[in-house]
Amino acid sequence: MTVKSSAKPQPATSLPRAPKEDAGKRSTTYLVMMAIRLVCLGLVLFVTPYSWYTWVFAAMAIFLPYLAVVIANVSADMTAPTALGPERMIEAPAPGQTSASPSPAAPQVIRIDESRQEDAGDD
Repeated sequence: MTVKSSAKPQPATSLPRAPKEDAGKRSTTYLVMMAIRLVCLGLVLFVTPYSWYTWVFAAMAIFLPYLAVVIANVSADMTAPTALGPERMIEAPAPGQTSASPSPAAPQVIRIDESRQEDAGDD
């Protein structure tokens, strides 16, 4: 038997980030974008003279809540690890080689048939 060597060890599990950690990251992303919205709202109200950039700040203050929710939820999904299949550590014998333990000649099949039993005392 030969053992495969891999450059990177196989993880025991490929579960995604813990829900508490994931919620914290999403909350942080959302709160940063809401802080940017507040700055834009302040710039709309207090920067004079009004010009084209006032409309840009107003548009950002209006559309940032929607974008914040979308970006916070999408960024959480993009960093989630993908599930990894198990790695075969011992190679199977090549076809035609005999293995150490003999296999049975025919597979054993167990069949279970269910039938309805009628009560004999219902005459």
